Amino acid sequence: MTALRFGRVAAMGAVAALILFAGVWGSWGTAQHVMLAKGHEAGTVRVTRCAGDVCTGPFTPTSAGARARAHVELGKSVAVRAGRTYDVVLRPGTSDAVRSGPAGILYAWVPFGGALLLASVVVAGGMRLTRVAWVLAGSGAVLLTATFVTL
Repeated sequence: MTALRFGRVAAMGAVAALILFAGVWGSWGTAQHVMLAKGHEAGTVRVTRCAGDVCTGPFTPTSAGARARAHVELGKSVAVRAGRTYDVVLRPGTSDAVRSGPAGILYAWVPFGGALLLASVVVAGGMRLTRVAWVLAGSGAVLLTATFVTL
């Protein structure tokens, strides 16, 4: 009986760890450019057109060494609208822009917020650690809510 309980806790712990790792992995692709922006081209984009999943517009540099560009692409989300200006960082060697500042940092970590919520269900149901699950769920909810409010 204790071996089964240990097996269940170990298996669900591995699943929860895998979910959290996947959330960090999914977030880090964008978050690294926003959080470690030193040496990246920073500036603003005035969105002129949105089509499909991409919005485009001219890039005006604000950092030393950055050059103006007539056309950069910014991923379209519910918070990006044509006619508005956004602070961005360019991914190195591309014309892909990523939102910067507090809104960009929070938005980059949205996949991790979802992973926290999902892992809380696994921890509560599979491991029977309700307090830990509430902490995970609360952290995920705070992250997602802060992102919603900021954007």
